Amino acid sequence: MIRLFKHYIPYAVLFLAIVDVFLLIAAAETAWVIRANQIGMTVDYIGTRFWALAIFAGSVQVAAMAVGVYSPEALQSLRFSVARLLVAVSLGVIFQSVMGFMMPDITLWRSNSLYAMCLAFVYLALSRALLGSLIGAEAFKRRVLILGAGKRAQRIKDLEEKKGSGFIVVGYIAMNENKRVIPEAINRDAIYNLADFVVKLGASEVVLALEERRNAIPLGDLLRIKTTGVHVNELSSFFERETGRVDLDSVNPSWLIFSDGFSSGRRLSSFAKRLFDILASLLLLLLTAPIIVLFAIFIKLESKGPALYRQQRVGLFGQPYYVNKLRSMRSDAEVDGKAVWASEDDPRITRVGKFIRKVRIDELPQTWNVLKGEMSFVGPRPERPEFVADLEGQLSYYAERHMVKPGITGWAQINYPYGASIDDSRQKLEYDLYYAKNYTPFLDILILLQTLRVVLWPDGAR
Repeated sequence: MIRLFKHYIPYAVLFLAIVDVFLLIAAAETAWVIRANQIGMTVDYIGTRFWALAIFAGSVQVAAMAVGVYSPEALQSLRFSVARLLVAVSLGVIFQSVMGFMMPDITLWRSNSLYAMCLAFVYLALSRALLGSLIGAEAFKRRVLILGAGKRAQRIKDLEEKKGSGFIVVGYIAMNENKRVIPEAINRDAIYNLADFVVKLGASEVVLALEERRNAIPLGDLLRIKTTGVHVNELSSFFERETGRVDLDSVNPSWLIFSDGFSSGRRLSSFAKRLFDILASLLLLLLTAPIIVLFAIFIKLESKGPALYRQQRVGLFGQPYYVNKLRSMRSDAEVDGKAVWASEDDPRITRVGKFIRKVRIDELPQTWNVLKGEMSFVGPRPERPEFVADLEGQLSYYAERHMVKPGITGWAQINYPYGASIDDSRQKLEYDLYYAKNYTPFLDILILLQTLRVVLWPDGAR
């Protein structure tokens, strides 16, 4: 993987994205030439239409990222990929057409856009068909050697076997551990020179996955391996990179303290984030006010009670605030006054409520909280104080998720289906900690784009 702005991107995804950019430019240029020949227009130097080609390619590329064209599922399934490509190209052309009304001199003509859309879909679909086997090949995967043969090593083995894995394990070394669960592991005593062994295997990374690290870390071996140019990694950092979350089963306080992240150098990023929140929330409130009013009327018509409700949540640094939402449950959902987790097919949800939850319309009034500075568009989802008190007692590091502002959408929301149990909260906490640790505007942009995928395919909405 390559690290861009503190976020890890698989080499296969980066390679495919670069190929797509060139193919989209080629599709737009081919469309321009075809249309020019049809009307008898002279085809001049390509540089004279640079912005038109770039806007088309950029529009489709952004749409592709938003709808999940580069997701693990799309990389593994041609059918899935082609379906998402069709949506991406359509959305990209729609955006490009809107840009055409605003800046007609630097965008493709509408007739060009039609040809470019068809060609772009054909080019991108063919590239998936031709490059599909290459994307999943070992050429894009790191060769990893594991020091350890216990349960931690088994977790890496399980991760390797999942679709879309970005690495292959070339060997396991048993470091005199008591509980060995990897039968094919080689005993350390059987290897004379471990550093030479690593080089001969062609490993690009060594991961330390010992069950007991106290007085057991092979410092001499690790030092010699490091000096050969092979990357040496710790288990928590390895899982963070490969899964996009902080693994609570392996993490410890010292890793959180000394690892890269939680940087104080994000002041400029925080200022840019707040400026974006203010401008975007003002615009969104103006655009969606009619939608909020319309569904507020529907809610009032279907069930008794207020259309809008305010509920206390825990915000930045654990400070309470009141969130604004469109009511999606019956007004007597919590008659006894006790906080209750939402459940799948919750009978308390109204018919209108079910719809607005699926398309996230119930979240729109929270834009006011964003404008006030109590929330951001991107951040961990805020929980109720009753749930927070319970979760902090059961989950380590839960309080650390409150070191960033809560958000309407977040890293956990786009990566983990909606859940309302302690185990679900644990999984989401791992994603929230990753976001709090590695926050950058680049990661915010990725989350905002991929939120569109969750809205279009609301498999996690509840």
